[in-house]
Amino acid sequence: MQITEIYKSLQGESTYAGLPCIFVRLTGCNLRCTWCDSEYTFQGGVKMSLEQVMAEVQRLSPNGLVEITGGEPMLQQREVVPLMQRLLQAGYKVLLETSGERPLASVPSEVVKIVDVKCPDSGEDDTFSSENLNALTPRDEVKFVLSSRRDYDFALDFVRRHDLAAKVNAILFSPAFRKDATGGRDACHCLLDPQQLAEWMIADNIPARLGLQLHKFIWDPALKGV
Repeated sequence: MQITEIYKSLQGESTYAGLPCIFVRLTGCNLRCTWCDSEYTFQGGVKMSLEQVMAEVQRLSPNGLVEITGGEPMLQQREVVPLMQRLLQAGYKVLLETSGERPLASVPSEVVKIVDVKCPDSGEDDTFSSENLNALTPRDEVKFVLSSRRDYDFALDFVRRHDLAAKVNAILFSPAFRKDATGGRDACHCLLDPQQLAEWMIADNIPARLGLQLHKFIWDPALKGV
């Protein structure tokens, strides 16, 4: 499989935020979100076998949390599904970060799917495959990255229309970061003020949690491999 990087850091998003985590970042993405902060994954990378990836993960940590991310990891479904199976067999807790544009039915049931449904300001809001609603389980999470009131209204409608709160473990609303953010480690880089988002969520009593990209408040937002 084509790999951009494998590294150990803290999980920055989802209900697992703050936990030590091994990240396996695959190369390639078929979406072009306007605020994307990982465009360096679109091409390049290094070809690695399943055994090589497993060896590097085990070198970094013999157990614990592993996230498969990208890019869009499900573009390499033939290779990444066996990788997830091997990680589970080795005793790791496995997270999969995906847009939900690719089919998810083949993902092992023990894997926690974190599905990033794209909102209008991303430029890719018509890409989520509705068939993946049937692949969601009570251990999964659905995330919306928001940069405007329009994005918020889209997410609110999606949550209510599909009764997401009854289907998944968590619904996450996260303000988008400017993709050129660097330097200051604070909310000034957010495209949507977290306070404004929090007030909308409180007013609508929405069954979602506000999520901030924790790693961008700990390290320089432009730093890779964290």
